[in-house]
Amino acid sequence: MQSQQHLQQRRKFAAAFLAFIFILAAVDTAEAGKKEKPEKKVKKSDCGEWQWSVCVPTSGDCGLGTREGTRTGAECKQTMKTQRCKIPCNWKKQFGAECKYQFQAWGECDLNTALKTRTGSLKRALHNADCQKTVTVSKPCGKLTKPKPQESKKKKKEGKKQEKMLD
Repeated sequence: MQSQQHLQQRRKFAAAFLAFIFILAAVDTAEAGKKEKPEKKVKKSDCGEWQWSVCVPTSGDCGLGTREGTRTGAECKQTMKTQRCKIPCNWKKQFGAECKYQFQAWGECDLNTALKTRTGSLKRALHNADCQKTVTVSKPCGKLTKPKPQESKKKKKEGKKQEKMLD
């Protein structure tokens, strides 16, 4: 009985050992199959960074348009190029068509100027545009009405009712 148990343990050990060898061989083969990529040669160039003009819409003051890019460098193959761009039509053009701001709620009406104001903080700038970090906007308050006493309205209504009754 002991010899059969001993034999079974040897078989299990041999099977485990063979499985281990098989796994090592598979891992080694997989690593050998990977080709080492040659390092990309970095081109040293005296070309400067691209400097882009503002986006100029094809028609109107928003929508599709183009921008011009320039860079400096004696050995640059390309020193100018044109790129398509788009100016969103719902952005405030007053602060630059490529600057998007998040605005706060309108403030109280200033009775001296009859204007109310709010500030906006820069949310997004397209194509590295030069945008102000915060902006302030003003607009007229609208009609300023003085509250009328409610008694006079009631008297007018009562007067009209009495006139109808008399008719």
